Amino acid sequence: MQKRAFSAAALRCARKGLLRLKKAGQVTIELLLVLPVFMLLLFFIMEMGNMGFQTILAHHCAYELARIGSLVAGPNGAQSGGGDGLANMKMKNVLAKMFPTSPEVSVEGYSHDNPIPPDPQSGQQSRDWIVTLNYPAKLIFPGSSTFLSDNPKSKRTKMIKVMVRMPIEQPYRR
Repeated sequence: MQKRAFSAAALRCARKGLLRLKKAGQVTIELLLVLPVFMLLLFFIMEMGNMGFQTILAHHCAYELARIGSLVAGPNGAQSGGGDGLANMKMKNVLAKMFPTSPEVSVEGYSHDNPIPPDPQSGQQSRDWIVTLNYPAKLIFPGSSTFLSDNPKSKRTKMIKVMVRMPIEQPYRR
């Protein structure tokens, strides 16, 4: 009788052990199913931070180039100024120094007369220098580039297009 009680107790312990083993396998399977989704979500969040950094970089670069272009295109002293061609050439030279290893970054600028009435004090029409910067942002995290990159997807880049305006300074003439 004692032997039977021992066997029944051993059988109960064995059943509990099997249940524990089944639950341990269940946790492993759940982890294997949830982990890729969690990692993809984490990579998307980190890629958004990377894209934010590159967007800020492109905007600051465009503003700096617009400032340079507006100073070159505007009048200097008694002369009429360098014009659009000289300003574009100067901006492209500075851009080549800003991004020496990225030939795919491009910039283009043009002057634009504002449709507002002339300045009442000087009587001159205000002009703006409009700059367009095309910056291919590199996507660095796996998974997110499949959804965020431009075609072709294998390049893993997203084109950021920035347009900024900078007023062209004009001297006061009486």
